[in-house]
Amino acid sequence: MTTTASFKKNYRSVPILQNFYTGGPFTVSSDGSFLVCACYDTIKIVDSSNASIKSTIEGDSLKVTALVLSPDDKYLFTASHSKQIMVWDLSTFKCLRSWKGHEGPVMSMTCDASGGLLATAGSDRKVLVWDIDGGYCTHYFKGHKGVVTSIMFHPDPDHLLLFSGSDDATVRVWDLVSKKCLAVLEKHFSTVTSLAVSENGWTLLSAGRDKIVNLWDLRNYEFKLTVPTYEVLEAVRAIPPESPLAACLGSNDKHSGKKKKLGSPPIYFLTVGERGVVRIWNSEGGACLFEQKASDVTVTSDKDDAERGFTAAVMLPLDQGLLCVTNDEQFLFYCPIQSPENTFELKLRKRLVGNNEEIVDMKFVGDEEQFLAVATNIEQVQVYDLASMSCSYVLAGHTATVLSLDTCVSSSGRTLLVTGSKDNSVRLWDQEGHCCIGVGTGHLGAVGAVAFSKKKKNFIVSGSSDHTLKVWSLDGLMEDGSLAINLKAKAVVAAHDKDINSVAVAPNDSYVCSGSEDRTACVWRLPDLVSVVVLRGHKKAIWSVEFSPVDQCVITASGDKTIKLWAISDGSCLKTFEGHTASVLRASFITRGTQFVSCGADGLVKLWAVRTNECIATYDQHEDKVWALAVGKKTEMLATGGGDTVHLWHDSTAADKEEEFRREEEGVLKGQELENAVSDADYARAIRVAFELRRPHKLFNIFSDLCRKVHADDQVDRALRTLQKEETHLLFEYVREWNTKPKLCHIAQFVLFRIFNILSPLEILEIKGISELLESLIPYSQRHFSRIDRLIRSTLLLDYTLSAMSVIEPESEVKASKVISVLQQEEVNEPVVDDVSQEQVQTPLGIKEKKSSKKRKSGKSRTGAEKKVRESAYTDASAISLQA
Repeated sequence: MTTTASFKKNYRSVPILQNFYTGGPFTVSSDGSFLVCACYDTIKIVDSSNASIKSTIEGDSLKVTALVLSPDDKYLFTASHSKQIMVWDLSTFKCLRSWKGHEGPVMSMTCDASGGLLATAGSDRKVLVWDIDGGYCTHYFKGHKGVVTSIMFHPDPDHLLLFSGSDDATVRVWDLVSKKCLAVLEKHFSTVTSLAVSENGWTLLSAGRDKIVNLWDLRNYEFKLTVPTYEVLEAVRAIPPESPLAACLGSNDKHSGKKKKLGSPPIYFLTVGERGVVRIWNSEGGACLFEQKASDVTVTSDKDDAERGFTAAVMLPLDQGLLCVTNDEQFLFYCPIQSPENTFELKLRKRLVGNNEEIVDMKFVGDEEQFLAVATNIEQVQVYDLASMSCSYVLAGHTATVLSLDTCVSSSGRTLLVTGSKDNSVRLWDQEGHCCIGVGTGHLGAVGAVAFSKKKKNFIVSGSSDHTLKVWSLDGLMEDGSLAINLKAKAVVAAHDKDINSVAVAPNDSYVCSGSEDRTACVWRLPDLVSVVVLRGHKKAIWSVEFSPVDQCVITASGDKTIKLWAISDGSCLKTFEGHTASVLRASFITRGTQFVSCGADGLVKLWAVRTNECIATYDQHEDKVWALAVGKKTEMLATGGGDTVHLWHDSTAADKEEEFRREEEGVLKGQELENAVSDADYARAIRVAFELRRPHKLFNIFSDLCRKVHADDQVDRALRTLQKEETHLLFEYVREWNTKPKLCHIAQFVLFRIFNILSPLEILEIKGISELLESLIPYSQRHFSRIDRLIRSTLLLDYTLSAMSVIEPESEVKASKVISVLQQEEVNEPVVDDVSQEQVQTPLGIKEKKSSKKRKSGKSRTGAEKKVRESAYTDASAISLQA
């Protein structure tokens, strides 16, 4: 076995197992590529190949009661307990329209073959038909005396008929032309659950909970035949004659030696119900042609028999086989096969689990670790193929919830699994045969922890809520045996005072460690379970223990939010790791013991370095408690299970380093391109590259240079027109930052002016989040405008002062008069008079003297000598100005 010793710095996760169906309505696309399923109050669009969720449609926060796709898969029609009928566009996942029509919840709905009509059946005993484009009701049918449970259009568009079944045990046929009830078919004694029409269009099949299928002639609406099935039926489906299923059946029917009657060909149909098996029938005499030998439904012991079977069946398009849905929210895909003995069989090719409830434990399976065994709070263990994420097989045998599991590859290459359950037993499974090959009984409480021998693979250790630790021998196990043998306990010890939560075996098979609710972990010497040391220090229950692969130490995870590293020699605590905000539920070593991964009740997954006590990375992809953690021995990939979701984690350290190096190299090249563009005065390309590099400071400098150039507007406009909406939004963010600083605001206003010149208001409003940016730009822009306005007004006073001092010469007498008028209006608050007398604008000096004389309160006058000195000074200044 080769292991990598590269130090891990980062992991990337992919959600591989998510809840997508919680019972109720579902539908299949016209090509079978995706499913639309109700999941609580939401709707999941699921890829049928690998169960990945392609999209989620948020409903109206109430449970979905009915849904159907249009024939072209463009629109989805849904209804919930709010009584709203909603139309969704699957290209944008937006609700196009919604309306209310029923007085109670809609129980079923269907589209006609053309996609123009939608029929809805409600708990208010009414059947309504709607025009999809117009959104109005075209037909209003009353007559049922109970809840209408099923509804369907005649598949042939030439037959404008609508069929509805109810819990009043009747089927009604409605004429869409005359808008009347053509017939009431009364042969059932209980709720009609499913309807189907034969391929030729002249036979109606109805199935009910009275355990029968009735066949009706649609020419005269007469009863033809009753087929007793002896099980409560949930679905009946007619088998098209050209399908592979019918071909296999026809071949099988020929070899049966039965003579067929002359006339119309027989009708093949299948039924599913409470027994969880598929049965295929022939309309001639109601003979059962095929019945599955065993049910593929995972049986849950705490449910009634009526809750163990199938709830629906769909003939998949394009000859893809049959889809059956179980009561425990699983999708089983079957394909027909013809065996060499010419016997017909239905092969289960794929199983998608819609609802996993709570993930309890999981481990990678196989030499190449291509499978993942998952224990949830049911009696079975589900083994998933990581490539398709379909459930490859189910290990059924326990009679209570499976709590723990472990896997190993024996010395002979046989892949084994061991499980511990609430039924107080330990079971050993063969991966290839999918069967139980050993059972260990003797515990008096639930088996909460199991572990394989790490080196010799010849024993199992189990810990139970009866406080005991047991070692089970695998010596008598037959390599090719398929019958379950009784495992024998080699050693037993009363290990703790409370429930045992976890056990681990040392890499050399010399020690076993157990962690318990009594806040201690104990190390025992194998094979006799002699006590070596007791590890005390945790303040709450210990949930996980594991030996280091290289050192003589043990790591423990506890409910006190800490992880501790212990020395086996003296039981001393070497290190304590703190960082989780809730109970730590799992901790496992990676990278040859130099690092470990932990997960806890806070939904966090953490990556640690042992030597430095440092938490390298924290991931919060889970929304619930993370109970399960699996580490691949070969690839060191991780799998974490929290609540109802499983994430697969791949080491991305090398990829991140390579990506960072590539980004740095690209940044250097782009930086050089930017400098070349600036030196070549190609400002349009410079702006483009600055945006790609996300360098706002360099972008500001480019715009600042362009502001000083006379004919730079064209280059700016050419660069701004190439920006996408996201980049324009980013530019507005940069402008907002520049606009907050007085020294940079003039550049911001320059860029804003160019943007508003080339983009229309409608184009600007289409930018996502632009309203918030504009709201933050307005107050600062107003402040800058007021400040500049004050400066301009101040320059008028400066111009007037300098003109009065004859330092500058007025451009014209008219301009001087306007300046004087503005100043006079501000000081005395009088209206500006355009007809200023010629005497007031002869010279600035005269104006100054006249204005000063008005303000002078005392009658004192300057001496003649002072006037002469001042006049001579002004005359000299005026002469200098004129010469200049």
